[in-house]
Amino acid sequence: MFLPVTGRDGNGDAGRAAGRRSRALRIAGFSLAGALVLGVGAAGWAYRHLSDNITSVDIDNALGDNRPPKPEVMPSSSASVLPGGALNILVLGSDSRSGEENSRLGGGDSSGARSDTAMVVHLDAGRTGATVVSIPRDTLVTRPSCPRPSGGSTAVAYNSMFNNAYAVGGPVCAVKTVEAVTGVRMDHYIEIDFSGFAKLVDALGGVTVTTDEDIADEDSHLRLKAGTHHLDGTRALALARTRHGIGDGSDLGRIGLQQKLVKALLEQTAAQDLLTDPAKLYRVADAVTAGLTTDTGLDSLAELTRLGQSLKDLSASAVRTVTMPVVRAPSDPNRVVAEEPEARELWESLR
Repeated sequence: MFLPVTGRDGNGDAGRAAGRRSRALRIAGFSLAGALVLGVGAAGWAYRHLSDNITSVDIDNALGDNRPPKPEVMPSSSASVLPGGALNILVLGSDSRSGEENSRLGGGDSSGARSDTAMVVHLDAGRTGATVVSIPRDTLVTRPSCPRPSGGSTAVAYNSMFNNAYAVGGPVCAVKTVEAVTGVRMDHYIEIDFSGFAKLVDALGGVTVTTDEDIADEDSHLRLKAGTHHLDGTRALALARTRHGIGDGSDLGRIGLQQKLVKALLEQTAAQDLLTDPAKLYRVADAVTAGLTTDTGLDSLAELTRLGQSLKDLSASAVRTVTMPVVRAPSDPNRVVAEEPEARELWESLR
């Protein structure tokens, strides 16, 4: 559901030290294989098991050529050179209730699934800076016609909630809708479900977050007093899903909690001794990949490793988190629409 990113800070030496830790752990977390699993004496089996955990979707083939253009990529003289150039990744947190664990964690209606969380992660050329843009799920958009997984196509839908794209057409329609809204081509797709996120938090030993106000949300079943709390996977997931128990009950309040949780996950990951504890690293890797769906360009540990290694010079302080500018929808006070020209200018900066 989340990537380990945080906003800019000015903490001097402490910030640089945290950045070095986060870079090392980011590489380790993406690698999940090779020498790190050799230490547990079952490298081949572990590698295959973790790769087999990943579900993939051939988004490029499904969407064809009717998409925003790819950014220019710097030519490489060697196949061993790590990938560079700008990259855009759509990261979704799915609220699917499929499977016993997801149903237990999700509660409520067990039919269908939507994108509970949506972030466009833009990696700058050179991979030394990044921007993460959250898209509110309540944003009204024009959903383009999308190919259905079972055949045929969906109809164009006007004033449709953004997260309905995933509900009617899965990852392919989610990507096509984001590209239609932003004009930015999504180079990759990553999705994690309820149980995968909860297992990740538990594998890390929980996360510590500080809330600024009391939370009482009947839908997410979370009750917290304002203050600092150490949350296990189930309660961290509830925090990520909370919206009605804070502020005005809109999705914008939930995005604020999710960004707070992202920072807590980064801090908890940095505090783990994963580089010298292969067994713990394997547990984290197994938790992540078990709930992961990617496009076919990222559906193996080797491909995830290359992506992770390309981020070796990306520090946490060089990553910023923002929310797509929105205003209340004239047609529905419970929905929002993109605020222009601010939203358009933001997306243009990522092309």
